[in-house]
Amino acid sequence: MIDTLQIKITKNSNSRLAETEFKDIPFGKIFTDHMFVADFEDGEWKNFEILPYGPIPMSPAISALHYGQAIFEGMKAYRLPNGDISVFRADKNFERFNISADRMAMPTVPEEIFMQGIATLINIDKGWVPSQENYALYLRPVMFATDDSLGVRASSKYKFVVLASPTGPYYTKALKVKIETKYTRANEGGVGYAKTAGNYARSLYPFAEAQKEGFDQLIWTDSATHSFVEESGAANVMFVLDGKLITAAVGETILNGVTRDTIIALAKDKGITVEERKVTVAEIIAGAKNGTLTEAFAVGTAATVTQIGEIGYEGELYQLSDPTLVPFLQA
Repeated sequence: MIDTLQIKITKNSNSRLAETEFKDIPFGKIFTDHMFVADFEDGEWKNFEILPYGPIPMSPAISALHYGQAIFEGMKAYRLPNGDISVFRADKNFERFNISADRMAMPTVPEEIFMQGIATLINIDKGWVPSQENYALYLRPVMFATDDSLGVRASSKYKFVVLASPTGPYYTKALKVKIETKYTRANEGGVGYAKTAGNYARSLYPFAEAQKEGFDQLIWTDSATHSFVEESGAANVMFVLDGKLITAAVGETILNGVTRDTIIALAKDKGITVEERKVTVAEIIAGAKNGTLTEAFAVGTAATVTQIGEIGYEGELYQLSDPTLVPFLQA
């Protein structure tokens, strides 16, 4: 990437870094001193700036609020043992961001803007990158429509923003999950493969209902029959069944996860049999009953790799292998 983007930088004169406690920092609650912003107007990207983190003035009529044109990504920067900072597979997040943009009739973001904006933000806020094990700087690129007039059509103006948030582990224990058989996260012909805000909005009510029953997350199933496993909450889900690593194949209803892709590559490199295919609820429950399902885990940028300890289905609860054991992929 050629470093040619002219970015105006306005430093925050009142840094919060010294007063921030990095121990047990919650996910998504604390933000760094700055953010990167850019505007799409008159058919081109312009106004590249690093600004102090804070509110963005906007009209209550902007298209994103009324017609849902909003997409985002999630990625992490890590501090290496030698002190350097590395962003994990940013190229994959860049590709997926623009896949989401295309699906939502939004302009794509050129690689130079995406990568250099993130790199400049990290460089300015490098003191915010944690050094503790399992901690990272979570990066949230987001784009939303900003036309300030009503009418069901694609906006002509957009804002691209990158936020940064130091974070520890998203989950700290094995999950108790429920296989969802009524509500649906995504459907064929829809936007399930895009990281658009509406996908997450439609998941909130069924998730809240599951929490009332004592579950930490849901395992989503297909919209037509609820017979096939798709995702787990806001992450992909994987199973160890009969010694094989199996996971749902990506498609219109399943996000092509970067962590998912990485684990599949690592597993194959270790000689583990991997199956990307339709995964039935019936085989997962049968495996839980007869002991051939030895592990399940959610995988994602925020979730990282989180063991699933219990699976609920149709009023029954199935305990998996002791989640304190050495995980399958580390054996």
